[in-house]
Amino acid sequence: MPCNPKINCTCTYPCSRRGKCCECVAYHRKYGEVPGCFFSKEAEKTYDRSITNLYNDRKKNPV
Repeated sequence: MPCNPKINCTCTYPCSRRGKCCECVAYHRKYGEVPGCFFSKEAEKTYDRSITNLYNDRKKNPV
């Protein structure tokens, strides 16, 4: 299946994978992390991509 770039990437970290969802997910998965687009705006800006931080963010900011 082809991976099309995400046009409206919400991540603020300037990296070579920004907007390339398949590459971004694969990269973070390799390191046991979660991509920035899963977090609230406030939590995303911390650049803490840990699963624990996502859990705490979702408790504070339910979807």
